[in-house]
Amino acid sequence: MIKDVRFLSGNTIKIIAAILMVIDHFGLIFYPSVMVFRYLGRLSMPLFAYMVAEGTRYTKNKIKYLALVLGLGLICQIAYAIYEPSNLYFSILITFTFSMLIIYALKFMKKCCFENKKWWLIAISILLFLLSIAFTNAFCYYFTVDYGFWGCMLPVFASLFDFRGVDNEKTKKYDKLILRAITFSIGIIVFVFTSSNVSFSIYALFSIPLILLYNGSRGKLKMKHFFYVFYPLHLLLLEGLYMIIYTI
Repeated sequence: MIKDVRFLSGNTIKIIAAILMVIDHFGLIFYPSVMVFRYLGRLSMPLFAYMVAEGTRYTKNKIKYLALVLGLGLICQIAYAIYEPSNLYFSILITFTFSMLIIYALKFMKKCCFENKKWWLIAISILLFLLSIAFTNAFCYYFTVDYGFWGCMLPVFASLFDFRGVDNEKTKKYDKLILRAITFSIGIIVFVFTSSNVSFSIYALFSIPLILLYNGSRGKLKMKHFFYVFYPLHLLLLEGLYMIIYTI
C-alpha cells in the first residue's frame, strides 16, 4: 500500500528544493524582513541533503563526485572571500563535502564489518569513521560552516541503512528505502532541535512528508549535477539583479 503513495522521483525533489532555495535567497536579498520566504526555504536544505546521500549511493565514481562538490565549493569560497573578505564562511557545498567524506568512511566500515574482514582492518575502518566525524566537528567548531556540524551529519542519517556494495546477504533485507527515509527523518529532527534558532529551523520538519513520498527513482531527466551548478549560478544571478536594481 505504501508504495502506491510514493510518487516523487529524485529529479522532482531536486526541482522542488531548487525552487524553495530561490525563494529563500530571494527573500534574504530583496525582502529580509518578510520571514515567510525564509520559512519556505528551510525545506530546501534537507531535500538536497537526502539527494546527496542518494548520490553517494548510486555514483560509480566516488572520487570524481567528491572532487566535483569540493571543487565547486572552493570556487564559491574564492567568490565569498572577494565579496566579503572579513567573514570566513564556508558554503553548503563544503558542508556536503564533509557529509560525503563521512558517508564514504561509513561505507568502508560496513564493508569491513559485514564482509568478515580481518580484525585489524575492521579496527582501522571504525577509527577512520570516528576520525571523519571528529574532524568535521572540530572544523565546524573553529570555522563557520553553513548549517554547522549537524548539517554535515544530516545526509549520513540517510546512509545508515545503505548496504549497497556490501557483499553480505543478511544486510540486504535492511537495505530498504523506507528505512533510509525514516532514519533521515530522525536526522532532520536532531538537526532542527540542535540548531541555535529552533523557532526558525523548525520549518525544516515540513520536508519530512516529501522525503517519505520519494519513490527511489531518478526520473527521466539527467540532473546528476544539477544542484552543484544551480547553487552558485542562482546566487550570482540574484546578486547581479540586486546590483542592477539598486545601483541605477
